[in-house]
Amino acid sequence: METATYKENFAKNFTLAYPVVLSQLGHILVSVFDSLMVGQTGTLPLAAASLGNSIFTIVLVFGLGVSYSITPLIAAADGRHNHTRISLLLLNGLVSNVLLGIVLFFAGYFFSPYITVLDQPARVVELAIPYINILFLSMVPLMVFQAFRQFAEGLSLTKQAMYISILANTLNIFLNYLLIFGKGGFEPMGLVGAGWATLISRIVMAIAMAGWVMYAKRFEVYRHFLRLRHLSFIHIYRIFKLGLPISVQMIFEMGAFGFSAVMIGWLGATELAAHQIAINVASVTYMMASGIAAAATIRVGNQKGLGNFRAMRMAGYSNLAMGVLFMIGSGLLMILCNELIPMLYIDDPQVIQIASGLLIIAALFQISDGVQVVGLGALRGLEDVRIPSLISLLAYWVIGLPIGYFLCFKADFGVNGIWLGLLIGLSVAAVLLTLRFRTLSNRLRVR
Repeated sequence: METATYKENFAKNFTLAYPVVLSQLGHILVSVFDSLMVGQTGTLPLAAASLGNSIFTIVLVFGLGVSYSITPLIAAADGRHNHTRISLLLLNGLVSNVLLGIVLFFAGYFFSPYITVLDQPARVVELAIPYINILFLSMVPLMVFQAFRQFAEGLSLTKQAMYISILANTLNIFLNYLLIFGKGGFEPMGLVGAGWATLISRIVMAIAMAGWVMYAKRFEVYRHFLRLRHLSFIHIYRIFKLGLPISVQMIFEMGAFGFSAVMIGWLGATELAAHQIAINVASVTYMMASGIAAAATIRVGNQKGLGNFRAMRMAGYSNLAMGVLFMIGSGLLMILCNELIPMLYIDDPQVIQIASGLLIIAALFQISDGVQVVGLGALRGLEDVRIPSLISLLAYWVIGLPIGYFLCFKADFGVNGIWLGLLIGLSVAAVLLTLRFRTLSNRLRVR
């Protein structure tokens, strides 16, 4: 009986997860194709892309974290069939996201000149600043997209965001070709061209997602309260109360990877370029696993809203199992192709050699990465966000980064030492987050 129940859970998880996985893949492939195509112009632009993306990711995940709070709130309201609450969450979630996107753009633009204090190669910094400023501007349309996307995902509607992401990614690749290399009558713009391509594709994503939610008949019941007079401080407060700890947790995690890039930059542009290749590949599998995490948030939140705590627990564990299986396959692929993948990015033999070694370490931390990201998704479904933030602080900044620094600069492991520190940090996070979900779900089940 239990086996059949888990099979049913796997089927439901997959139905929810695969569109989100493909949508998340679309998000990260923007960065992948930026790196693939920028890498053809040289080691320095690829290193600049690594530095720029590492800094931008910290701003990006802060915005995403707030937007992610919309999904469990709507999933719980949907479980109770509370259409009025869902409508108010859509309005207040959209306003919150837009305002935050504008704030993040101005904050990023103002502080970008100060990346010179990070002691990176001068030419790399010079190339990175204009690129990162364009990425900061893209936060505004991206946050609009996220507001409508997380609303739809809270209602278990995940396919439309997938279609839009695929469309936008295709557009980004085409625009990269035109703007980076100067085709179709455009002047060659290099790395800056990749930034403009990303901005344009995100504007298209925002328009398409907003158009679907605002005009599709299935959402008519939720558009009743879409008036400014229905703005509610209580709902905005609830969104930020749940979302800010998610943002903090994501900053602790992604900030650790970003600071790792800064430390690697102290070694030189060659190591930084190699890091960009390896982290680019690892980011693909992470973002796909985060699609499974989104399914965990939706299903756990929905079952919690229904008060079915046994099904809630099973939904969480079945998604964790799916995450592990997926990441095992990803790790094996990295091991088999560790020398081939870097050649797709660049023809510098030294960069290829370093990146090949980093991909082996990336393969080793796949399971831990999958468990921790899906565990976070399940805990968000329980609206548990504060303790996971502390776990991320401990795992990455107290354990992972100091060990990485020691192995790199004191034990002479070089760039591999920093990546081994990340492996240890991810493993600690995976264990603690799984224990946290077990404790909370047990507590609810025995009520």
